[in-house]
Amino acid sequence: MLGFVNLNKPFDWTSHDCVAKTRKLLRIKRVGHAGTLDPAATGVLPLAVGRATRLLQYLPTNKAYKATIKLGIQTTTDDLQGEIITQQKVSNLNWERVKIVLEQFIGKIEQIPPSYSAIQVDGKRLYDLARIGEKVEAPVRTVEVFGIQVLETRQLEYPELDIAIECGAGTYIRAIARDLGAALGSGGTLAALERTHSSGFELQDSITIEELSAQLEAEEFQPLSPDLPLQYLNSITLPADSAKKWCQGQRVNSQVNISGTNLSGTNTSSYLRLYHEDGHFLGITSIENEALVPKMVLEGVS
Repeated sequence: MLGFVNLNKPFDWTSHDCVAKTRKLLRIKRVGHAGTLDPAATGVLPLAVGRATRLLQYLPTNKAYKATIKLGIQTTTDDLQGEIITQQKVSNLNWERVKIVLEQFIGKIEQIPPSYSAIQVDGKRLYDLARIGEKVEAPVRTVEVFGIQVLETRQLEYPELDIAIECGAGTYIRAIARDLGAALGSGGTLAALERTHSSGFELQDSITIEELSAQLEAEEFQPLSPDLPLQYLNSITLPADSAKKWCQGQRVNSQVNISGTNLSGTNTSSYLRLYHEDGHFLGITSIENEALVPKMVLEGVS
């Protein structure tokens, strides 16, 4: 079995729980995920099956989320799963000011990950250190947020706003909720999080664990094509003899008679999808010194 599963992660499951359950359902050991989701988060969790696990490092890194931020509350975990540190009711909130303050979180920003996170400091996970009472502040990291849109606001004792956010890898939405509350002077925490896009997969195309189980029971399940999330990469197609050499680990002259090639904007440091002339996806290549160099051979040809 080879390909991807676009899984809609359920609430209160870890990403590892999803991998373990999928391994059991598919009866295959080689299952890996792209981009960890916190247990309290739901939404897109791409799973690679079989040799497709070798493609995980080549997937696009951009993410998108729908988040609910609650103001007036600050917690130990920067979400509602933690203990409350401070709590104050917020009345007559100026939502226009909130929107203006949110703009400072767009672009390349410096962010301190939550204390309860999978970030490692001196070889130890922050959440492990936090659970034993050891306070270690995560190092500041630079992340990129491409856009934030306010979807809805609710003027409650502890006001809430729903936002849509597009960002790069490594961005903690919990940290944005915390830092927004700090900037407003009210405190803030993440109340809900759903990932709507990840690594080339969309929420509307995802399936639940229950749907995956039902498809398998009905013998209707087919993993998604291994090249589906790689469409952001340019592609190159080789004739049969050159494809065979490439699959054997040999460099192939990039000036050979190549058909169906799309190399616009490609430079020597870029990865490309490589196909056999019959349309079969063979793996990932790069161009080095005018030669196609195998980076990841997914399948060989005879």
